[in-house]
Amino acid sequence: MISKKLAIEVLNEMLATGGDYAEIFYENSNSSTVTVENNKVSSSSTSVSCGVGLRILKENRSVYGYTSDLTKKGLMDLAKSLNKSFNSERILTVTSLTKIKGKNRNVINKSYDDIPLEEKIALVKEGTNEIESIKDPRIVRYIGNFGNNHRRVAIYNSKGKWFSRETEFARIVYQVIVADENGMETGFEGPGCQMDISFFKNKINVRKTARKAAETALMMLTAKECPSGKMPVVIGNGWGGVLFHEACGHPLEASAVSKGLSCFAGKEGEMIASPIVTAVDDSTIDNEWGSIDIDDEGNPGEKRVLIKNGKLVNFMIDDFNGRRMNRKGNGACRRQNYKYCPTSRMSNTYIDNGKSTPEEIIKATKLGLYAVSFAGGSVDPTTGEFNFGCSEAYIIRDGKVCEPVKGATLIGRGEEILKKIDMVANDLAFGQGMCGAASGSIRTNVGQPTLRISEITVGGRGGELK
Repeated sequence: MISKKLAIEVLNEMLATGGDYAEIFYENSNSSTVTVENNKVSSSSTSVSCGVGLRILKENRSVYGYTSDLTKKGLMDLAKSLNKSFNSERILTVTSLTKIKGKNRNVINKSYDDIPLEEKIALVKEGTNEIESIKDPRIVRYIGNFGNNHRRVAIYNSKGKWFSRETEFARIVYQVIVADENGMETGFEGPGCQMDISFFKNKINVRKTARKAAETALMMLTAKECPSGKMPVVIGNGWGGVLFHEACGHPLEASAVSKGLSCFAGKEGEMIASPIVTAVDDSTIDNEWGSIDIDDEGNPGEKRVLIKNGKLVNFMIDDFNGRRMNRKGNGACRRQNYKYCPTSRMSNTYIDNGKSTPEEIIKATKLGLYAVSFAGGSVDPTTGEFNFGCSEAYIIRDGKVCEPVKGATLIGRGEEILKKIDMVANDLAFGQGMCGAASGSIRTNVGQPTLRISEITVGGRGGELK
């Protein structure tokens, strides 16, 4: 930690040349990972990171720098280097700092720092043993990984406030690679949380998680090529939410909206989605993967309703980009670590429950695609144009889920598919992932109930859907 006395000195040095806001971001974190490959421990590592990021704002200008030298000289030298970007008279002086307390939504009963490595290895091997027990020669490689991070942060700013938070999070990942004369497929499962190790022992079933990764890969190995064309697509709950995250979530971040680089810029108050669609970014859900009590500018985490009954009502806003929008930050500012300048980012982003059931949606679809999960894709936030590959998908015929297909790609524009969602189920679930953007790679939950898009372009090499 940095003393308040030193923080005040550094803040005032940062403001010496006319900056209207200054911020110190201190971080001390330690992490560990263990990897089991083909049921043998292949690697184990720990790392420690400690440093400070300094940011100065003046109107719509921002400068940022970081250092691992936490001495007074190191911090003051960085502050002097940054304030050279401005050449006005001082307009602000910090005389004191008052601590602001946030709510701890992610209580850890036993720190991962106190869990022996052997216990983590045994946990991972529960899953790899399950994969090995399948004894299928098409399984050529399987990997289990357990990683955890303990992060301590303090933020001091020129508003005369300082904040601190402490978080721990962990994730277990299973990746299974299968191959035969038909080619190669990969299965992946990776649940995570901001809870202690009891989550992995009691809340989820590690064996079932690992087996699902293997069975999905084996099934897709023998699947036929997906047909192509425009068709109804049912998207599964949980990890299916990555489509909304990428195609619609990023264009709703202030980093794009404030510069007019979003397809949703200037559309607040307009109907941008079907009336049955409500979309939320909520960083206040206890123990969830993307939750935060205080964001990386020191603002409390919030539940942000972005789309309400089809109408665009809000964005994810950080203080700096909010200046261009004449809006205050709403607790959506995040960064990977002290080496990154913060900006508006998602936390737990999802489409909320509707009134249908998954069974009703499938039954109401005569012929189409059922996309359970995605393997990745790309999106242009300016236009909302996207393409996503499906890692698990099936054909729906006469209201029933039938044969699996591979090679399916969904192609479209975010603002178009929002309006074509015509059924939303009541089975909301989340999937944990890492989101990369300007401020680094951060924890984000994607989520949604099962839903149907009435028509979307599907790419595939299986000919016309019949």
